[in-house]
Amino acid sequence: MFAGKIILICFASLALNLFGSLIAEVFGLNVYLDTSGTIFIAALGGYAPGIAVGFFTNLLKAVFDPSEMYFCSVSVIVAIFTAFFARRGFFDNFLKLLIIIPVLTFITGTLDLLISDFLNSTSFIKSVNEFEMGFTGNILNECLDKSFSVILAFVLLKLTPPRTKKLFSVLGQKQAPLSDEMKRVINEKRYLSSSLRTKTLAILMLSSLFASFSIALISYLLFKDAAIDERIKTVDGMVTVAGSEINPYRVDSYIKLGREAEGYKSTEEKLYSIKNSAPDAKYLYVYRILEDGCHVVFDLDTAMVEADKPGQVIELEETVKPYREDLLAGKPIPPIISDDEYGYLLTLYKPIYDGSGRCQCYVAIDFSMEPLVEYTHTFIIKLLALFAGCFIFIFAIGLMFVENNIILPVNTMAYCARNFSYDNMTAREKNIERIKNLKIHTGDEIENLYHALLRTTENFSRYLEHLQRAKTQVADMRVKVFAMDEIAHKDSLTGVKNKTAYTEEIAELDKKISAGDAEFCIVMVDVNYLKRVNDTYGHEIGNTYLKNACRLTCAVFGEENVYRVGGDEFVVILEGEKVSLSKYFVAQFKSEMEHKLSNESLALWEKISAAVGIAFYEPAKDKTADEVFKRADKEMYANKLAMKAARTD
Repeated sequence: MFAGKIILICFASLALNLFGSLIAEVFGLNVYLDTSGTIFIAALGGYAPGIAVGFFTNLLKAVFDPSEMYFCSVSVIVAIFTAFFARRGFFDNFLKLLIIIPVLTFITGTLDLLISDFLNSTSFIKSVNEFEMGFTGNILNECLDKSFSVILAFVLLKLTPPRTKKLFSVLGQKQAPLSDEMKRVINEKRYLSSSLRTKTLAILMLSSLFASFSIALISYLLFKDAAIDERIKTVDGMVTVAGSEINPYRVDSYIKLGREAEGYKSTEEKLYSIKNSAPDAKYLYVYRILEDGCHVVFDLDTAMVEADKPGQVIELEETVKPYREDLLAGKPIPPIISDDEYGYLLTLYKPIYDGSGRCQCYVAIDFSMEPLVEYTHTFIIKLLALFAGCFIFIFAIGLMFVENNIILPVNTMAYCARNFSYDNMTAREKNIERIKNLKIHTGDEIENLYHALLRTTENFSRYLEHLQRAKTQVADMRVKVFAMDEIAHKDSLTGVKNKTAYTEEIAELDKKISAGDAEFCIVMVDVNYLKRVNDTYGHEIGNTYLKNACRLTCAVFGEENVYRVGGDEFVVILEGEKVSLSKYFVAQFKSEMEHKLSNESLALWEKISAAVGIAFYEPAKDKTADEVFKRADKEMYANKLAMKAARTD
């Protein structure tokens, strides 16, 4: 029943896309109107339903217009970004919703135009020029399209019953719905750094990429071979026709008398006609090949190269020399593909025999292969556009399967095992009941593991009662020690490490310096305007301002590296491989800070201003870590003075 309802809503979303597309086509609108259903279902059900609806929308449209299939990757990306924003609450508020419109507009406008230009153009340069010319107009159309689609999806979400939303929240899960606490802990990913999730997704991605790449490579090689074979057939037909126009019994007189020979001019005109019938036929010539070289019988002028005279003896081309003995013997030779000063050419020699079977000359055509390169590039682009959407669709479905059949059950069992309380019988029974309530029913080894865990837990619980009293006292002492250690080393306002922790870290660095094993840098961050915020808005807002500054510092440098050493002062200590990235981190911090300062929608205490200084440990110069700190502090102070000099308020 629930599955049927989900499928029905997905089909309704697909129908909404197709209906919108039909309306746009019937009325000749400059918009597509084919993503409303995708945006709605992605916001409602997440990545997999959104990707599926977007993919099948283009698949069904491709029945009438095959080129639509190349745009499936665009629809898939729309679903991904929509689900991403929806998970972060952007569809809960109309003002937040307006942020999604320009993002989707830029993404779809850019990708649509790029794919269209590459599909319709055989030249990369031409495609880039067409893209630049049509970008602005296409963005305006996409803005209208995405505005309508996003707002319509927002309205539909508001009309969707909460029960239906809850139904989609557990889509595909093979167990009972999770509690809010369990969801929070699992989403925090407080498990192993190299988790089963990471390994499984890596294998899934690599296998999907390998399969997609293999199919794409095979398709490309088959296409290239088929294109070359088709080219060879074309040239062979032209050479055969040209050979039929040459009288083998007059070759001697053609060489000796040239244009004065009987029938020479009329034959030459026919050869010109044959050459001009194919724009890619670059050169057409007729040679008698003897020991001393190639004796010109016919050689047609081109715009770039003047023809050789009849009877003139020229050297055999380098690309043809490997077949010299066969040519002297009057035998056929295989087609030759070369890339030299004359261009990327396909050359085909055809012998002309007289009535006695003696080869009198060879007719040859050099056929340009440059269009084949352009066709190949276009084919690759089409292949990439097609396989991008297919790959993401397959990966999303595989991801949902892996998530619901492996990752989620294993993580929930891990959560229950990690949070199992041994304090008393009541607590243990409650935890056993929590494991029972998981109700995992994947029907495979995961379900067997679940039942084994449940049985083991129940059995083990029976043996713990007589040990619990002794362990309770020890556990309480451990909790208190841990809490005291946390209090001693964490700043109470911001939650980062405090000056005590910083002092201990400096001592550790000094030990490394003494051992000759130190590699670190220190970044000094001093928050500006804290006093002004405190005086203007009060200390509560000032604390908020300070926490925002700390949050930005942690986001860029990593919370584990940040210490609050003063009222408005933070120190960042980076070691090992992170040292080489430190300047990038500082630049990113300043960039994020400037972005916030220029954001008019943020309150004053949300706009962070801070001076930054950085110093690196130099083995030949620094005896203690404090010397590095002083240089960083000096750099920070110089930055603060520069910021004051640049102020205009």
